[in-house]
Amino acid sequence: MSDDFGQMINTAIWQEIPESDNPFAAAVCRCRGYDVYGDVLGQAAYLDFLWLMFQGERPSHAASTALELLALGLANPGPRDPSVHAGMAAGASGTPAAAALMAALAAGAGSSGGAREVRLAMQTWQECGTDLRAWSDRLAAPLPNHPKCWPDASHPPGFGPHGGTAPRPVRQLLDALCEVLPDGRLAWLRAQRAELETVARLPLNMLGVAAAALTDLDCDPAAGEMLTLLWRLPGAAAHALEQQRRGFRQFPFFELELETDPGPAPQTVEATA
Repeated sequence: MSDDFGQMINTAIWQEIPESDNPFAAAVCRCRGYDVYGDVLGQAAYLDFLWLMFQGERPSHAASTALELLALGLANPGPRDPSVHAGMAAGASGTPAAAALMAALAAGAGSSGGAREVRLAMQTWQECGTDLRAWSDRLAAPLPNHPKCWPDASHPPGFGPHGGTAPRPVRQLLDALCEVLPDGRLAWLRAQRAELETVARLPLNMLGVAAAALTDLDCDPAAGEMLTLLWRLPGAAAHALEQQRRGFRQFPFFELELETDPGPAPQTVEATA
C-alpha cells in the first residue's frame, strides 16, 4: 500500500509501512506502536500480544498469569456445553471447519451460559462493586438483556441454572486466580461466595469467575464478551474435529428413552367387499 493509502486507515491498533518495491505488502507491522515482527515476535507470549491489541498496553506479570489461567479455564467447556455441542454436531455432519466454529460461536454467545452472560456479570460488578447489599438487590432483579438479540436469562449472570454450590473446577479456578490477583473483586467473591449463592439460590459458575477477573484487570465488558467468545473456541474446535473423524453414528448425544412407550401403532384392516 502507498503511504497515502496508509494514512486513510483510521485505527490506533495497527500501522503498516509498505515494502519499497511492493506497496501491497508490509515491511513493518506495528501494534500499538510495537514492531510486531521486529520486537514482539519471540519476546512476548500470545496472550500478552492479545491483551496489547485489546487494551493498548502490555499486561503486568500478574495480569499475564491471570490471563493464562482464564484462557485455560475457559478453553473447553466440555461436550455438554451448547457451544461445544453445536461444534460437534457440525463436525459430525461433515460441514467445513468454519461452519463448526460459527455454530459454536452462535450457541455460545447468549446470556444463559454464553459470552453475553460475562458481559452482563461484568456490568453488575461495575455497578455493585463489593457491596453485599447491592448484590443482594441485583440478584433479586438481574440486568435486562439489551439489545434484545437473545431472550432475558432465566438466572442471574455469573451463576449457574442448577445446583446449590459452585462445582469444584469453578472453585479451583477462583482459588488459582486469587493467588495472582489477591486484592479486589476476586478476593471479595471468594470470601462472599457462600453468601451470594444463598441469596441467588444458585451456584457461582465459571463465567462469574471470569467476569470478576476481567473486571479486576480493568477490562471493558464489551471486550470481556469478545474474549470469552475467543477463549471458548478451542474446545469446540477440538471436539468438532474428533466428531468429524468418528462420524454421526458415534455421536455421543442423545439416546432417547421413552418412559411411557405406547408400543407399536395398531394395524388397520381394510374392509373387503
